Amino acid sequence: MSFLLRALTWWNSQTINTQVWTRLYGEKVGEDEQGNVYYQSGGGKRRWVIYNGESEASRVSPDWHGWLHHTYKQPPTTEPLSRKTWEKPHESNQTGTAGAYHPAGSLYNAEPAARRDYDAWQPE
Repeated sequence: MSFLLRALTWWNSQTINTQVWTRLYGEKVGEDEQGNVYYQSGGGKRRWVIYNGESEASRVSPDWHGWLHHTYKQPPTTEPLSRKTWEKPHESNQTGTAGAYHPAGSLYNAEPAARRDYDAWQPE
């Protein structure tokens, strides 16, 4: 069943074609804390990621994103970016999950805040 899923779907890690291409031409560059593996072709002209699990682009950290898009020549494994004291650790996009942000007035909260900044128009 897993072979059939990999042959027909692209969102479950990698397809058979991607695996063959990676094995023939890919040079492993590094791995991030989520288990995603990063590759490049000979000379670094092409760069790609094999996701650990579902293919979700927001799971790529800013360091690796910059490397994938040729912003940085060296990968974060050899030349890590300097961090500021105010920076938070990278999180993937939480939209649609239980960890999504809901402001105080959101209807998704168990007890939404009472609205006080709006008065409905009433005909006279």
